[in-house]
Amino acid sequence: MSKLPKENSFLDLSDYGRSPARFIAKSFKNTSTTPIHITLMFVVSGIIAILCILNKQYWFAGVFLILKSILDAADGELARIKETPSYTGRYLDSVSDIILNFLILLTVYHVTNGSIVYMLLAFFGMQLQGTLYNYYYVILRNKFDGDTTSRVFEINTPVALKGEKQKHVNILFSCYKFCYGIFDHLIYALDKDAADSEKLPNWFMTLVSIFGLGFQLLIISILLAFNLKEYIIPFFILFSIFIFIFIAMRKVINRP
Repeated sequence: MSKLPKENSFLDLSDYGRSPARFIAKSFKNTSTTPIHITLMFVVSGIIAILCILNKQYWFAGVFLILKSILDAADGELARIKETPSYTGRYLDSVSDIILNFLILLTVYHVTNGSIVYMLLAFFGMQLQGTLYNYYYVILRNKFDGDTTSRVFEINTPVALKGEKQKHVNILFSCYKFCYGIFDHLIYALDKDAADSEKLPNWFMTLVSIFGLGFQLLIISILLAFNLKEYIIPFFILFSIFIFIFIAMRKVINRP
């Protein structure tokens, strides 16, 4: 199941794991496994990838990063198949992602004996990239009645949905705001009119999807597999230039 109606769907380059994710979700449809369990599985996969990097098993690290990306899609698929959307799952997923992203880049910094300043810049850039993509994507999902668990502006704590506890939503929302607040505010400041966009063409969203976490992990996996780990941090610093290019394109597309 897509997060968008068929006519508004686009080729998402970061979503290469959707087919295996659907297979995994369908496999757990009639079991007691919940989307939260799948989220915890991708956390474990990410930790194994980090351990592989530390032990210079770069091919295996790449495999587990791809697996992490697939499982990252599978938790949402399972929630849709079982019709159990939850803010608990949405925020746990996002908080887990950003923590793993930081630890992955920190591990790359460690094994390459690089600069901690460059590592932090790469992390900041990586998160801004992902935030821009998610910003545009959530705007589409809200505009065309797609998956509405995510909101364009995460300001107030949402009311817990059926089957989840408000206490859990409160805690995870606070964690989400702490982790993502600065990135959300920066992207909004750079493109505050995006939410009123009349159109975000499919071809444009396909271009922006290179900022999706799945594509980012694919790049890291490829560079690790070819033992080019020292290029990972510089790549995400330079890749951030496209943030301004995509924002400029969006404004031209919706120019009055």
